[in-house]
Order: sequence, then C-alpha cells, then structure tokens
Amino acid sequence: MPIAGWRRCASLLARCRELFSRSPKGVPYCPTPFAVARQMLEFASVTPGDVLYDLGSGDGRVAILAAQEFGCRAVGVEINGKLWRESSEQARRLGLEGQVEFRQGSFFETDVRAATVVTLYLLTATNGALQFHLASQLRAGARVVTVDYPVPGWRAEQQVEVKSENNVSYTLFLYRRQAAPAVEAATAARLREV
Repeated sequence: MPIAGWRRCASLLARCRELFSRSPKGVPYCPTPFAVARQMLEFASVTPGDVLYDLGSGDGRVAILAAQEFGCRAVGVEINGKLWRESSEQARRLGLEGQVEFRQGSFFETDVRAATVVTLYLLTATNGALQFHLASQLRAGARVVTVDYPVPGWRAEQQVEVKSENNVSYTLFLYRRQAAPAVEAATAARLREV
C-alpha cells in the first residue's frame, strides 16, 4: 500500500477512535459515506414497498436516502439525543415526516417486526449482541445489510467490496432471514458452546 494510503487509513482510524470515545454504550458514531449508503440500499434491493430500519442511525443519512431515492418508508433508531434531534429536524426540513421517522432509544429494545430491511454500521460484537433480537422479530425474507462488520454466527448470502467518494474500500454483507427454526436452534446451540 502506498504511503498516502496508509495516511488515509490512519486518519480514518484516528477519526473513528475520537468518535468512539464520545459515544454512549461503546458504539462509535462513524458516519456511513453517502456513496456507501446508496450502495447498501442497492445491495439490499430496497423498493418502495419496503420498510427500512437503520439501527444506530446517527445523522439519519441512510433512512433519509432510502426514503428520497428508493421511495420506501424508513425508521432510524438513535440513542444519542443530539443526533436524533438533528436527523428528525432534517427529515422535517425535507418534508419527509410521513415517510421517515426517527426514534430516540436503544436499538436493543426496538421492535423491528415491521422491518423488511435492516441496515447496520456497528461493530461485530454489537451485531452479535443484536442477532437474537433480529432473528426473533424479523419475518422470513427480511434483509439485513451490514457495513464492514459481519453478524457472528450468520452466513452472508452475499458479500461485496464497495468504494466511498474518497475511494476508501468498505465491505457489505447481505443476510436474508430464513424461515427455518431448526437453523436458529442450531446457531443458538453453537453460540452457547462458546
């Protein structure tokens, strides 16, 4: 990797560390680049008939983009009061109040049964902590897209490398909720052994 590439990575890492240090509950706020957010939504094949939940929605960009460009209904869940207020105000300014809703609170306690698509840019450990919540509430066929960090114990249906506006690489993982309870039980048994 050229020296400039190392500097860019070091700069990004430093920014994420700074954001992590200010984040509640140890989940860093590291905004998804707009180009990556758009590719997430395309990767999940979001349509106007979908209901998208963005867990850890930050400034609301994924939910707003989903409503504006893909025509779906979107719900963002953010624990940080300042970010929640900013995203709610942005949705109001854009006239999206009926299409985009932002909720302040913990995504661990959020009812996601209405979701057909869930987007996550969280750490692997956080995705792991969320997996049973998602598995117990999402209906068959629901899609989950994560950025950079997989869901431990889940098998990605697809994985793709994408680039941001600044040519930084990200990995997207696509999971589809299966209807087979036996698979869930086997996964839960394996995780209990760990």
